[in-house]
Amino acid sequence: MVAPKRAAMCLWVIVAVGGCREQPQPAAAPSADPALAAARTDAPPKRAPPWNRKGYKRPPIIDFHGHLSLYGVERIAAILDDVGIDKMINLSGGSGRRGERAWLLSQILSERLDGRIVNFANVDWQGFGVAGWGAREAQRLEYVVRQRGFRGLKISKALGLGVLDRDEKLVAVDDPRLAPLWQKAAELGIPVAIHVADPRAFWEPLNEANERWKELKVHPSWSYADKAVPSWSGLLDASERLFKSQPKTTFVAVHFGNAAEDIERVDRLLDVCPNVLIDISARVGEFGRHPAERVRRFLHKHADRVLFATDIGIADEYLMLGSNGADIPLMKDVRPFYEAHFRYLEGDQRQIAHPSPIQGDWLVDAVALPVEVLDKLYRGNAARLLAKVEEAVGRLKAPPSQ
Repeated sequence: MVAPKRAAMCLWVIVAVGGCREQPQPAAAPSADPALAAARTDAPPKRAPPWNRKGYKRPPIIDFHGHLSLYGVERIAAILDDVGIDKMINLSGGSGRRGERAWLLSQILSERLDGRIVNFANVDWQGFGVAGWGAREAQRLEYVVRQRGFRGLKISKALGLGVLDRDEKLVAVDDPRLAPLWQKAAELGIPVAIHVADPRAFWEPLNEANERWKELKVHPSWSYADKAVPSWSGLLDASERLFKSQPKTTFVAVHFGNAAEDIERVDRLLDVCPNVLIDISARVGEFGRHPAERVRRFLHKHADRVLFATDIGIADEYLMLGSNGADIPLMKDVRPFYEAHFRYLEGDQRQIAHPSPIQGDWLVDAVALPVEVLDKLYRGNAARLLAKVEEAVGRLKAPPSQ
């Protein structure tokens, strides 16, 4: 059994409001001992092929929403191969706060896995509101795209819920002082993955009547019931204003457009904001409560705008499968987690388990998507987006000064 490592080696740095993770800051390089590596990997046992719709050949998947650590590289490789994932987007590529340390670790992770990991940078909110903050972060973003191979920017839910400016005031999602970041992303041709708000139940009283009680009682800090923050709808309104104000920037509104409870709202958002895509990460259980035919119509209508994603987190001794309760999952739980997505999207069964039951103690009806929609969802849309990014980055000229 592997001896416990110092906390700094094991987990991401997680801000108080959650969701903003960076690479670990190790005291030493990971062990090269093969026995220890094998123990860390906890590789899935040999077993029957995963669930599949009869007659359907699933394409190599691009999972557009992961939180990955270099020290989980063996586990990441095992999961990619076992599940049939061609690429995974690491939304926890790190910021420039500690020099280039986090960026270097993320770059090494991608190189170790032959480019199958695509890194997105994070924002260093320190000093927000001070003159020059926007220019600093825009310059850092350009540098990490040009020099470190990053291909996007991730904005966590800290924006709107936790980030304060120099006057100790909460920074709004559509704060105009953020414009240099959005404009730099547009100039570079990279997408901005943005997490706004959280499940609507997180604003409800923190007690057993809350439909997300099983999850919130383990993570009470995730509740906003008694916090001085904007309302759920207020945050979503601000995000829509942001998307409309920056039409040249491509946004990926994660977690089913950040509003899985209100499919009509997400439908309208995609209608009025052509620069927005969504991913389905950690929200199958939520949008899966809508009638299957309504979800099917939505996914067919917006077939070119939806990305397959899971919100999986992988480190050396830690896994997150969409969300976690008190018990951390094991490697043997990963394939069933993905297969629950496949059953929902490909199958036609009624009242099946969704991928992360800790997020809600209910069942969902599968949507039996047509092959052409499945292929776009699993791979085509993400592959097209990443190809556009490579084309845009390829047009960049001489590297900027640091």
